[in-house]
Amino acid sequence: MSFDLSARLAVRRADNLYRQRPLLESPQGPQVVVDGQPLLAFCNNDYLGLANHPQVIEAWQAGASRWGVGGGASHLVIGHSTPHHVLEEALAEFTGRPRALLFSNGYMANMGAVTALVGQGDTVLEDRLNHASLLDAGLLSGARFNRYLHNDAASLAKRLEKACGNTLVVTDGVFSMDGDLADLPALAREARAKGAWLMVDDAHGFGPLGANGGGIVEHFGLSADDVPVLVGTLGKAFGTSGAFVAGSEELIESLVQFARPYIYTTSQPPALACATLKSLELLRTEHWRREHLNTLIGQFRRGAEQIGLQLMDSFTPIQPIMVGDSGRAVRVSQMLRERGLMVTAIRPPTVPAGSARLRVTLSAAHTEAQVQLLLSALEDCWRTLEPDHA
Repeated sequence: MSFDLSARLAVRRADNLYRQRPLLESPQGPQVVVDGQPLLAFCNNDYLGLANHPQVIEAWQAGASRWGVGGGASHLVIGHSTPHHVLEEALAEFTGRPRALLFSNGYMANMGAVTALVGQGDTVLEDRLNHASLLDAGLLSGARFNRYLHNDAASLAKRLEKACGNTLVVTDGVFSMDGDLADLPALAREARAKGAWLMVDDAHGFGPLGANGGGIVEHFGLSADDVPVLVGTLGKAFGTSGAFVAGSEELIESLVQFARPYIYTTSQPPALACATLKSLELLRTEHWRREHLNTLIGQFRRGAEQIGLQLMDSFTPIQPIMVGDSGRAVRVSQMLRERGLMVTAIRPPTVPAGSARLRVTLSAAHTEAQVQLLLSALEDCWRTLEPDHA
């Protein structure tokens, strides 16, 4: 017996679900070179335009000169360097929590937090549209796992009635494929009423949301009691790499003791922590980045509605255009690329069957003129497709 991998790949191609890695041959930014082609990109998560910021690069270079280029070991052996410690303290202060803990990436942060907090005899309740890392963490925790209807506090309440043991309610802050916000106040009320903890992965909220870029918890004015477990990633609006969990002294110390993805992983390069410290400073002080980003979001939504595109309920930098059919979504993405723009077609299983879309993401590094170029190209593509669609 052998694995018939070729048949599985053939089915994926036939269903217009085959994925390929674009080769980026330039730094991140609005103007990129991909597979040898200069393109105007609207598909990265560098929401505040910090991934190629000169000051962040300089901080990384200075950090490498001072601390070297490797973490060398896990945090619990000899890999926890001064820059890691300083960054954790800065992230704790930024989120208004006693402590924060660095992870190498968001997938590991979510996996570590969920599996350290619940196990057999406990309950995990998750939003149906949560990120794959959260769903995988719930499944692998060994706890009783169930999903409530998307952003539906009443659906959550029904499942909380049947929960047993320690109960963890888990949601994205900003849903990465739809761009909508979790109804955190309602979810927090239901969780607290039943003595459950609420965990929020705010990967896409830090930076764009909140008066100071503090994300969805700041946006709604909630406390650490409302959201005891707060997760953020550093590879999006922060422009660097890695992730963190912020919370109480007891929570963070429990993760240090029990979160296997933290315990058994080499720490990130100390120089990376130096770069993130600089990006955190820019995120907090350069408010014009969020203001400009919000201007672009408004411009794009008004223009898209005039064209007749089907947008989703989002005022975040994630602006999906619903297409439905996977083949059609791929075709529109290719048409845009022929016009010098890069917008990714998102297809199942990343999104539910029949809900393929173009995932437009905006950055503070974009200009209004560039957004207008995108709108003009989309209008041209949609006019071209209308006879086929009819």
